[in-house]
Amino acid sequence: MIYSSNKVKAVDFFCGGGGMSYGMQEAGIQILAGIDYEESCRQTYEKNIKGAQFIHADIFDLSEKFLKKKLKLKKYDDNLVLIGCSPCQFWSIINTNKTKSEKSKNLLFEFSRFVEYLRPGYVVVENVPGVLRRKKESGLERFIKWLEDHCYHVHFEVHNTYDYGVPQSRNRFTLIANRVSKCQISPQKSNHKKTVFDVLGVEHGFPKILAGNKDETDYLHTVPNITDLTRKRIEKVPKNGGNRLSFANDPELQLKCFINRDNAFKDTFGRLWWDRPSPTITTKFFSVSNGRFVHPDEDRALSLREGATLQSFPKTYKFYASSHSAIARQIGNAVPPLYAKCIGEAIVKDAQHG
Repeated sequence: MIYSSNKVKAVDFFCGGGGMSYGMQEAGIQILAGIDYEESCRQTYEKNIKGAQFIHADIFDLSEKFLKKKLKLKKYDDNLVLIGCSPCQFWSIINTNKTKSEKSKNLLFEFSRFVEYLRPGYVVVENVPGVLRRKKESGLERFIKWLEDHCYHVHFEVHNTYDYGVPQSRNRFTLIANRVSKCQISPQKSNHKKTVFDVLGVEHGFPKILAGNKDETDYLHTVPNITDLTRKRIEKVPKNGGNRLSFANDPELQLKCFINRDNAFKDTFGRLWWDRPSPTITTKFFSVSNGRFVHPDEDRALSLREGATLQSFPKTYKFYASSHSAIARQIGNAVPPLYAKCIGEAIVKDAQHG
């Protein structure tokens, strides 16, 4: 693809496997580079984001001058977009060990260094809603004030990606800042909302498989095996949206941790509904015990490709990692490409028409 000199271009910080970059590229934005501290993302990123560099770097050690020189960036470039979709475990409502993600709480501060130095025409930040709920602690309050003080028009809101054509209910904080026009830019909602039925199933290219199926092709219709006891539990769960309460009164099948706790973690061992969007695809979507990730009809978890499809990755997108769980992390951590495309289209429209 050939880009003109006045083409909107972007640098994607915390790029991961390339969900945001791919969507932006589909919107017509030239991706100059993706930056991530996980070297394991390189092959996936480079195979799918054509023409972009993958820069392996920890943002805490990356200097503004080095990046400017390496990518031949210019300050005050109206056609430059800086994107920061930092790892969000620290601000997530999911009950994880926050000590492991302690360092990540300062990533927005680090990203802001590059914005303040380069003064790009556009800035995009995407993260969990928790950064807004705790905007002072996360650095968001200070960042927004700096943007507004330096003539940026700032849109920020929590959006559900389901409203933008992604077949998944996923609430994400999104900020789009712009100093090129006087507009507050926001992605346009889709008129065609999709459910699980619209993208999964045999008629959409997903043949029926059993738990433990290994797909050695790039398609990765691969799913982990399960124990006989887990299979018995799943078989008890009604098709199309059933949950673990269906085996709660069975002494053999009930899990000890859920005895007298019917209202706790009800989605565990739950099936997806055909006529609804999927729940948020996390990094553990290929495990039946980590949420509502059981296939609507089949007695197994979602396959890697099914999870990627619910994230709105095209079926041609190739994933590479040392293990299936590592691929699932790339998929679950990604910005849904279709949502990223909506953001990119709004920026391109503003750049062209002001």
